[in-house]
Amino acid sequence: MTQEENRPPKKGLLRKINRFVGHAVNAFEVSALIFCVAALAVLLIANVFARTFFQSIYFAEEVSSFLVILLTFTGLSYGVRRARHIRMGAFLDAMPPKMEKIFIVIISFVSAVVMAIMAWASLDYLQNAMAMGHTTPALRLPRWIFYIILPIGFILAAIQYLRTIVKNMVEPDPWLSPDQKSEYEDEAAGGSA
Repeated sequence: MTQEENRPPKKGLLRKINRFVGHAVNAFEVSALIFCVAALAVLLIANVFARTFFQSIYFAEEVSSFLVILLTFTGLSYGVRRARHIRMGAFLDAMPPKMEKIFIVIISFVSAVVMAIMAWASLDYLQNAMAMGHTTPALRLPRWIFYIILPIGFILAAIQYLRTIVKNMVEPDPWLSPDQKSEYEDEAAGGSA
């Protein structure tokens, strides 16, 4: 073997960009999800004790609503990245790999467009909420603060769908998401007897 044959194949620009974006978005998603779940648990447990022995925490409902919204729209992107979104698995598994890959790319493109449209609509909703100037009853915070995550979550989900397209363009096998390879194994083909 020559020295050139021993070298690993060069990674393309698309692959490098995809990996960089994946690491950056992953850090945000995982940190936000861990924080939301932990903060929600602590807040709700503390509120139960406070309500039982003293008086309910007056801002618990507002903060928990914000945490649920943050959890939902951050989880949207995380679910897409981990291929935990709703899909027609049996339909895709019945296809040959090349056709499956084509369908995954089409579905990912349509989903990315829908997420971009939803991001645009939620940005418009956020701007309207900012213009109205409503505040929350307990904390007296501007209500629009609760809606900032909506366009961010939709944009991150669109990015994950675009990353799925890139992953399917640079890899030979079909990928359901940037992190999840399509690996359906038929029991009869698996050789288990």
